[in-house]
Amino acid sequence: MQDTFEMREIYCQSLIEEAKTNKDIVVVEADLMNCIKTGPFKKEYPDRFFNVGIAEANMVGVSAGLATCGKIPFCSSFGTFATRRCFDQVFISVAYSKQNVKIVGTDPGICAEINGGTHMPLEDMGIMRGIPDMLCVEPTDSTMLKALMPQIIAYKGATYIRLQRKKAETVYQEGEKFDLFKAKKIASGKDATIIASGIMVSKALQAREELKKQGLDVGVLNVFTWKPIDKEAIIECAKESGAIVVAENHNVHNGLYSAVSEVIVANKPVPMESVAVMDEFGEVGKMPYLAKKFHITEEDIVEKTLRVIGRK
Repeated sequence: MQDTFEMREIYCQSLIEEAKTNKDIVVVEADLMNCIKTGPFKKEYPDRFFNVGIAEANMVGVSAGLATCGKIPFCSSFGTFATRRCFDQVFISVAYSKQNVKIVGTDPGICAEINGGTHMPLEDMGIMRGIPDMLCVEPTDSTMLKALMPQIIAYKGATYIRLQRKKAETVYQEGEKFDLFKAKKIASGKDATIIASGIMVSKALQAREELKKQGLDVGVLNVFTWKPIDKEAIIECAKESGAIVVAENHNVHNGLYSAVSEVIVANKPVPMESVAVMDEFGEVGKMPYLAKKFHITEEDIVEKTLRVIGRK
């Protein structure tokens, strides 16, 4: 089942709601207001909305400047442009300068669909995760995004939000509580644990149900904040199940599998498998086709889970 509202609609409405009591919230766009649907914010707060044109590096520089004046800028673009195209500005003007800028990268991984390989960010979290002190978050569905937005606004520091623009698969019910810095355990399991993020969470839950039919008890841990990662939750799952599968809509290098591996190797080594894009460029296609092409389907999660259980 899909969410009622698109993630980008929840993003904009959350900003409007928080801006009612926080005069420092501003929005900076690189001429993609229609894509991210921040038009309602501009209508509500025209003096707090800045369109810098198709100039992402400048967008980040302007946002950093606004942050030095005490503002809380939210700037957005496609994930490829919000990370690769303006990396040096993010690194120096925002992170190195310790500015409180919130960078939103949309259409993560295969969500870019028909925009194709040039617009398909399969490496964006790896890029941002490599920047010191950068908070990296991937909300799972609209319920989570709505709950996390006030926490993201309250957090003082450089932040990257990996945002699916359209309707997400519903994972959480209204009223669910989230801690920005704590992973969300959806289910415990003694045979293996699937650690997933973003669009892969619903696939992990489908895989869990299929594995249950085979008599296996598999847990699901939603690690939506990739950095700083919740080490305690990951170690607990390793101890509980003795086998880990990491499922991500991202390149296998420098992504969630890498982040989880860093924790597992140093604290509780157990067999691990990865469901991720295996060092490939993106291409044009709809999500079901791309998921099969890059082997990041629920069937792939089942296969890798059976494999990792066999290695225990």
